[in-house]
Amino acid sequence: MPSLRPAALLACLALAACASSRPPQVRLPAAYEAPARGGLAVEALDRWWTAFDDAQLAALVEQALAASPDARTAAARLDEARATAHGALTHFLPQGDATASAQETHSQQLSGTVVNIPGFSTSGASDRYAANFDVSWELDLVGRFFAVRRAARGDQAAARFEYEGTRASLAANVADAYFQARGLAIQLADADETVRIQNELETVALEKAGRGLGARADADRVAGDLAQAASQAATLQAELQAARRTLLVLLGRGAEPIASVPITAGVGAIPPVPATTPSELLARRPDVREARARLASAAGRSDVALLAFFPTFTLTPGLGWSKLSQPGYSATTQTWTLGGNVSQPILSIPQLLFDLKAQNARTRQAAIAYEKTVQTAFGEAESALARLDADRRGVALLQDGEVRARRAYEAARTRYNLGLDDLEGALAAERSWRATRSALTAAQVQGLRRAVQTYKALGGGWPAQTLSAKLQAG
Repeated sequence: MPSLRPAALLACLALAACASSRPPQVRLPAAYEAPARGGLAVEALDRWWTAFDDAQLAALVEQALAASPDARTAAARLDEARATAHGALTHFLPQGDATASAQETHSQQLSGTVVNIPGFSTSGASDRYAANFDVSWELDLVGRFFAVRRAARGDQAAARFEYEGTRASLAANVADAYFQARGLAIQLADADETVRIQNELETVALEKAGRGLGARADADRVAGDLAQAASQAATLQAELQAARRTLLVLLGRGAEPIASVPITAGVGAIPPVPATTPSELLARRPDVREARARLASAAGRSDVALLAFFPTFTLTPGLGWSKLSQPGYSATTQTWTLGGNVSQPILSIPQLLFDLKAQNARTRQAAIAYEKTVQTAFGEAESALARLDADRRGVALLQDGEVRARRAYEAARTRYNLGLDDLEGALAAERSWRATRSALTAAQVQGLRRAVQTYKALGGGWPAQTLSAKLQAG
């Protein structure tokens, strides 16, 4: 046995060297290449939905965070992770349960010879009572407790960041569905306005045809455009209803009537975003923080697997009490025990080696996943900033174009009503204005939805600084 100890020690040292791996590569550029138009403090990302200055949006997001099934499920998973993490450390506390037993036996001798001893008989009732409290307490002399605690804290932190990430995604989904619904409401209002204008044009065309100032075919052509506009309005009405139902489901109010979520036909301006740096993603993005916590958990498990090669020392104290009563005899016994065990892996070392190699591989996977999450976060943030800037410029251009196209349409319609121009010119001007207006509406809605994506990509939607302080204190 003494000759095995140096070999075991050398094996453990070699395994410790193998367990180490290169740190994850998470360096990021000092700044984004995409233009970032600042205007908000970084802390505003915690509740970015207030930046839209929309009371209804803020109320809907708060409702979803409080009552949505997704939010409540994430909270339940967090409670489960907390209980599991705390339960993992109870193994290092003294273990043991109190046991008690009672037994009554009735016997009657039917045959055989009994030594004639006064007061002694083999027949009759006997009682047996016993109580024991045996304890097992592992003495952690090599630091297993700290390795397990590291893994448990990593699991708990990962669950916390997953919870916050779910809430951040939920807030973004609610805002996205809300702006999508408002965009559909604007398109529906435009379609209704188109129906009204086509009705007026049809009336004018019929009146001109009746007075011999125009062809009947002009009225028929307007009637065809009117039918198309009415059909588009009906389709948009159905899409708006479906969007409002989707929004109610996200809020956890899926069974309520559609009218409980009023949607107005209008959008606000695209809000500014904070001027952040890529390195802030490491502290702000919940998915990045979750990946880092899972790496810490995996590293802790690697330490646990390495420490499995060292001996295990266990104290085994115990208390006992028993009482026996039978015909002609009675005795009460009280015992106490103080003992200990030591266990040193020998034949199980090959299995422990494979367990350690497997855990080290899982730790490397966690490191690679952390690197990928960081790179993905940077790519999403920079792409969102670039697209948001393009959306801002596009909205500004289309706003000017929509004003000019509307003036051209109003002039063409006035000329047609006065008989100074034909129907083709009026319809062409209307189509140009409607197309520009539709493009503007789509760009405005897309810009608002892109702002939501940008806030989320920058790590908004959860109290990053407050949670970081709590985790450091814990």
